[in-house]
Amino acid sequence: MEDLYKYEKELYEKGINFIGGVDEVGRGPLVGPVVAACVVLPKDFYLEGLTDSKKLSEKKRNIFYKYIIENCLAYGIGIIDEKRIDEINIYNATKEAMIMAINKACQKIKIEHILIDAMPLEINIPTTSIIKGDAKSITIAASSVVAKVVRDKMLYELDKKYPMYDFKNNKGYPTKKHLEAINKYGIIKEHRKSYGPVAEYLKNNNKNT
Repeated sequence: MEDLYKYEKELYEKGINFIGGVDEVGRGPLVGPVVAACVVLPKDFYLEGLTDSKKLSEKKRNIFYKYIIENCLAYGIGIIDEKRIDEINIYNATKEAMIMAINKACQKIKIEHILIDAMPLEINIPTTSIIKGDAKSITIAASSVVAKVVRDKMLYELDKKYPMYDFKNNKGYPTKKHLEAINKYGIIKEHRKSYGPVAEYLKNNNKNT
């Protein structure tokens, strides 16, 4: 766990007390929103086993999510839907989601520095972008868990409406079953129309009509 506090400790030593960690979930799926979270942790925060959300079991993520939400100083969630993703592309939509999450967290606390997983952001708060930051910073790891749990819950709800696409298992990613369902049942309004397999279906479908 010691390495996960490296970036935070360096900032604390400079007199910076309120550090936001930012991460996103959902850049790759064919359906649904991209979700970002910004989390500000207290200096003495400790959660054994916390790391990149992708490396945690779903059960553990849910337990960690509850603990993080209850023990953080502030958090914010940014959600950008599939329509906006199609309009401005996923890279820019991810930035919008992150900035939205930061702004919401800033309503609760004055964040002095932001640690971001990989993505550079143009905001009026000093930032540090860290490649694979969700495995290198405790604050980013916490935000990755929050974003992942929030988005997964949204996909479970979508799965109830459209069980044939198996969203509860694939979370909107282009698995074999998901792609087969698109070919069989077509697309739903929550699909990202600019994404390859969806765009291809629309192109072929239009040809056949």
